[in-house]
Amino acid sequence: MTASLPADVISRLKSVLGEGGWSEDPERIAPKLVEWRDRWVGRTAFLALPKSTAEVAAVVGVCAEARQPITVQGGNTGLVGGQIPQGEVLLSTERLRTIREVSPLDDVITAEAGVTLSEIHAAAAQVRRRFPLGLASEGSATVGGFVSTNAGGTQVLRYGMTRNLVLGLEAVLPNGEVWNGLKHLRKDNTGYDLKQLLIGAEGVLGVVTAAGLKLHPELASRAIAFLGVPSPDAAIELLARAKDVSGGAVEAFELMGRLGVEFTIRNIAGTRDPLAAPHPWYVLAEFATAEPGSAERAMQAFLEAGLEAGLIADAVVAQTQAQAKALWAIRENQSPAQKPEGATWKHDVAVPVSAVPAFLREADVAMRAFAPGCRIAAFGHVGDGNIHYDVLRPDGGSNEAHAARRDEGSRIVHDIVARLGGSISAEHGLGAMKTAEAARYKSTTEIEAMKAIRRALDPHRILNPRVLF
Repeated sequence: MTASLPADVISRLKSVLGEGGWSEDPERIAPKLVEWRDRWVGRTAFLALPKSTAEVAAVVGVCAEARQPITVQGGNTGLVGGQIPQGEVLLSTERLRTIREVSPLDDVITAEAGVTLSEIHAAAAQVRRRFPLGLASEGSATVGGFVSTNAGGTQVLRYGMTRNLVLGLEAVLPNGEVWNGLKHLRKDNTGYDLKQLLIGAEGVLGVVTAAGLKLHPELASRAIAFLGVPSPDAAIELLARAKDVSGGAVEAFELMGRLGVEFTIRNIAGTRDPLAAPHPWYVLAEFATAEPGSAERAMQAFLEAGLEAGLIADAVVAQTQAQAKALWAIRENQSPAQKPEGATWKHDVAVPVSAVPAFLREADVAMRAFAPGCRIAAFGHVGDGNIHYDVLRPDGGSNEAHAARRDEGSRIVHDIVARLGGSISAEHGLGAMKTAEAARYKSTTEIEAMKAIRRALDPHRILNPRVLF
């Protein structure tokens, strides 16, 4: 199993990691070689399982000296293949499990890279705080992963991307040096901000080992509604009204097409259609405020005005936490519900909020012309312009034939996004899947700047060598 890696490198890695800190067992390694959609399958001779920042530094140091590439993996929830090794040493952060500090006075929680997002939420709640990053994969997504990919999620509309929620970082640089930038500061204008280079760099500039994450107060009032709407245009108009009525208290505003909702009802056990009749589009809206009862009042006013204006056809408001969870499950299960439906071309794109309807119209026309019979499931964070635009094989069609046309079809979608002033990767990163494609849409200046930064920090491309420029 280790024949593809130099014996001296293997020996040194085992020495610095110690008992329980590594594996060559194919059964132990196998789950880490496949991403959850089964699209990416990798290979590695050696799994490194460091339990501390010092051990991460030792592993990276050994590999840097030997010029042995490393792929870094967190919770393996990525969708662009960047976490799947293709012969490199696989460094997992799963044993970096300590929550080092929770400070309600500084409103910060400091946690190591292997701590899951759900564990961050639970620790914050214990001190009556919240960390406002919402991901469907919160039970498996880890600190190192969501920081390194600058994850978005459902609450970007109000709180911004992950980079807006990070106060400090600790990371091992590509030469094995530990950089300690775990500050609790909101203001620090003393030159370049290295943490912002590391956030969203997909592990190529350093291995994030811990992060100081920004906490917010708990909110006493919360209202969640599921709306049937006639079109994306109506959803965008409703978003503007929601911001006005709530005084900026819109926590989430999610858009879903009917087909995606049907997949969820069909393929996710226990899912029920929340409205009496089907609608072409749906919005899941959530308001949250500090004043008890104010979110509920704002939601009522918002719904009444939307119904009167013909922008809402029907709506249901969650009356209990269980009902709220059930409504959110419809949105969060949009991707898992597609899996039984066959091969899919997935697109994680962003356009200006005002351009969302135009994008959906143009992309639908283009995809139906390019792939007759294809099924389109579009959903996403309409409040920040991020749409997950998924093109599934025709019902009963060939998975292989559909998958074979993925790159050509995605190019059509991405060209539409670019023409509308958007991004071909809104929140999932580029990974191994989109790096080459991104060169088509990034300027020469941007690409050369990224290359120069990487050469400065990782001249031998030790970390995640197949990712980024």
